[in-house]
Amino acid sequence: MDASNGGSADARQSHAVPADAWEQPEMRTALASREISAVYRLLRKHGVSQRQIAAMTGQSQSEVSEILKGRQVMAYDVLTRIADGLGVPRGYMGLAYDEATAIRVVGSADGQQAEEDESVKRRRFLAHAAQVTMGAAVFGPESGTWSAGPARTPAPGRIGMTDVRQVEAATRALRALDYQYGGGFCRDAVVAQLSWGQQMLEAHGTDMVKNRLYVALADLHSLAGWTSFDTGLMDSARGHFANALDLAKQGDNHPLVANVLYRMGRVYLHQDAPNDALKLFQLGQIAAQKSGSELAVSVLCANEAWAYAMMGNEEQAVKLLGRSKDEFERANLAEAESWVKFFTETDVYAMVGTVHTVLAQKNAEHTKYAIPALTKAVESYDDEMARSKTFMLSALATNHLLDGDLDHGAKVGGKAIDCAEGIKSERVKDRMRPLQEEAERRRNNADARDLADRLHAFYAA
Repeated sequence: MDASNGGSADARQSHAVPADAWEQPEMRTALASREISAVYRLLRKHGVSQRQIAAMTGQSQSEVSEILKGRQVMAYDVLTRIADGLGVPRGYMGLAYDEATAIRVVGSADGQQAEEDESVKRRRFLAHAAQVTMGAAVFGPESGTWSAGPARTPAPGRIGMTDVRQVEAATRALRALDYQYGGGFCRDAVVAQLSWGQQMLEAHGTDMVKNRLYVALADLHSLAGWTSFDTGLMDSARGHFANALDLAKQGDNHPLVANVLYRMGRVYLHQDAPNDALKLFQLGQIAAQKSGSELAVSVLCANEAWAYAMMGNEEQAVKLLGRSKDEFERANLAEAESWVKFFTETDVYAMVGTVHTVLAQKNAEHTKYAIPALTKAVESYDDEMARSKTFMLSALATNHLLDGDLDHGAKVGGKAIDCAEGIKSERVKDRMRPLQEEAERRRNNADARDLADRLHAFYAA
């Protein structure tokens, strides 16, 4: 489990790093040359544990251990995540940072929120989500703001529907890039588009235009949140999703509220916090029911099933999968809102396979349900859904290994690696960890050993 997910509050406290640590000559040299292994070793000399480093940077303890042993960190998005998590001024590492854009669009940078315990952040977001969805502070008073609200550049004087359609078209194009190449490929472009789109809120327009603008910008913030999540920038993701909720509520769009809550719930599933994820999915169900969209209800049921599976509640997981399939069959796909149309029959198979994969890791009997569902999903995803296809290939390979079919599992695992190598996504790497663990456990088999070695090389790249 990722140390940032299940660790204690103490492990998250960035003040474990002495205030003058970054100013010492040896540390400044290591930072300037981006020698992260040297940075981590110096932090260990300052009494900062591997667990604390993992919690602050959002890495697993095994990743921190590999870096301490000399593994190089080359990816720009990982370097920025490490800098922000540890509270290192980006300039010390030669990392570009457009502060004005970041403050205006995202609010506080991820590193500025690093001292706050992750469980506290989750609770704050749950409180905010409850207020938006139900109009009441269900989980306690929400405190603070999500963005700093600095001065903005002059907005256009007046906007019309054509301006809003341009935002919508840009969002569709950027979302397609995210699906195919990963959030790391397009997140900066999404944030830049938001910087321009936010100015339109200051412009004059008819009520119809302004209402559609709220929804369009909510969807763009949701995409910014999703691409931030995909690149490991969890605090930025949370801020964007909070803004998306507010704008979707202002635009009186219940399906989009449900979609944003579903996406933030997925962030918490990824952080191994299924209890908090389930609360968000349940709030999303309220919005989905208000919208009258069976497809939105189907999406939320499938993800609730995933949360229950992670919690070890097999009965509820299987029950909700059944309801998800029933709601999908009742849904009018032709009239579904655009932000829920992504959930096709292929995605139903993908969710069935994903939930049974989680259950199979505790009870291998579930591989008989997971394998056929995942196989159908893999066969149906095309190159435009490369990231989703990679997730499914990885899960399918894991199930074959669990089922004892090591030769076929290794072949499918190799295909997963081939797909993953073309995608800029931290999430892909994280989702492939179970496959790596199962391959490592079977090193006495030549096929499994070859797969484990390929995965090791993939993570080291």
